Amino acid sequence: MTRYPFLELSVETPMLQLRAATDEMLDELSDVVRAGKASADPAPYDDPMSFYEADPDLRVAKWLQAIWRGRGVLNAQSWRLFFVVVADDEPIGMQDVIGVNFTTFGTVTTFSWVSADHRRRGIGHEMRSAALHLAFDGLAATEASSEAFVDIHGSNAISRGLGYEPNGVEWATRHGKPALMNRWRLARDTWATQRRDNIQLRGVEPCRTLLSRL
Repeated sequence: MTRYPFLELSVETPMLQLRAATDEMLDELSDVVRAGKASADPAPYDDPMSFYEADPDLRVAKWLQAIWRGRGVLNAQSWRLFFVVVADDEPIGMQDVIGVNFTTFGTVTTFSWVSADHRRRGIGHEMRSAALHLAFDGLAATEASSEAFVDIHGSNAISRGLGYEPNGVEWATRHGKPALMNRWRLARDTWATQRRDNIQLRGVEPCRTLLSRL
């Protein structure tokens, strides 16, 4: 192996690509973060969150630092794969796939955002579909989970539309204030009933092999 396989991994759908978040890809996306287009109202993220920083340069710096830290903490049990979402050759957001106690339970969760310029076009649904295909088809996950504040209607609708089942609620903070989150759960068998045949994975096998050894 002469390259790091997690930086060569990609997922492609008819609408978009998830490309591994190399430094070059992050640099292309940083203007969206600097412009504040990764955030929304009501606020979708729990604390702490770099996107809540008012200073644009500090916002970008903390966002990049979090991704770089996440790259370094990666083993078979706990991992986070970062992707830049590209549509029409333009970087427009991020989609992360996160292994949680993966060797024990086979569970993944997801995190995503899309630029304010590209919302309400079905991109969030397509991003999540791509992430689930990677998790279940590529990495043999057994279940996927998701969380969203109860007033983040778009994210909750995506989970519902993709077959997730309600899995309770929990409290979290955003901007230091308590807020209630919906929890969702999608079993592999449920995903399999709606498995798509037009999503392509590239570079998965070297990642799977290396993960099993870390």
